[in-house]
Amino acid sequence: MKIIIQSTLKTLQKSQVILNSLSNAQLCDASVPPYHSSIGTHIRHILDFYDCIFKVNSEGKIDLTARSRNKDVESDCTCAQDYLKSIMRQLSAVHFNLKDGIWVIDDLGMGKTEIPYTYGSLLAQANSHTIHHYAIINYIFDSLGIQLNDSEFGYNPTTPTQTTAG
Repeated sequence: MKIIIQSTLKTLQKSQVILNSLSNAQLCDASVPPYHSSIGTHIRHILDFYDCIFKVNSEGKIDLTARSRNKDVESDCTCAQDYLKSIMRQLSAVHFNLKDGIWVIDDLGMGKTEIPYTYGSLLAQANSHTIHHYAIINYIFDSLGIQLNDSEFGYNPTTPTQTTAG
């Protein structure tokens, strides 16, 4: 089960590469239609998801709707890097058993609901969620003319490539 942690850390390391290569102005540029979201808002959203995993509420549940939404993370690369490092430290020192069950609160579009998970399934979802947002960030990069030299960025490992498509 530690493969989930290793995979998640590998995926999140791409955020560090992004943050090392952007200026604060690029991080918070929300000029790309149709959603006018910035790279920073997506990075903050990704990290908030992980942050929720480490904040079990008083009822012993994880509330994915209780995000911190620190606006500084969206506009300051150093602040975003600090947040990323904090999340990665917590992941590296996971104290829960990935097979243990946990109740998760989320809003799937019809109000908050409680869903049974394992910690492992929650981390796997977080990893896939991160990759999904990387794909959106990749569109923003393209529109802003920012080059990222990572041909895997924003692609799920199961996505067919030219060498695997048949």
